[in-house]
Amino acid sequence: MNNYFSTNIGRLRIIGFFEGISLLILIFIAMPLKYFYGNPALVKIVGQLHGILFLLFVFNTLSVGVEQKWRFKETTWKVLLACVVPFGTFYIDNKILSKIPMEEK
Repeated sequence: MNNYFSTNIGRLRIIGFFEGISLLILIFIAMPLKYFYGNPALVKIVGQLHGILFLLFVFNTLSVGVEQKWRFKETTWKVLLACVVPFGTFYIDNKILSKIPMEEK
């Protein structure tokens, strides 16, 4: 469990998990509350949090891509695309990120 915090790939997986959760909360809870019940408070909070997590995911993806020597056309674009698709970060974690060994430097 400690490798999740001490390696770039581990941090990317954690950020991806929380980014995915924030997107799901934003789309399936906050947005309906705003448009059906006229309560935009949760959108403001979750929207900002999701934006921060989104940017962290993008920057960490690029960092891991350089570290792992990913080819952009083969891997990096798939991981980047995952953060804009609901459930995408969970899928990409299962198919790509979980297969990369998390070794401390």
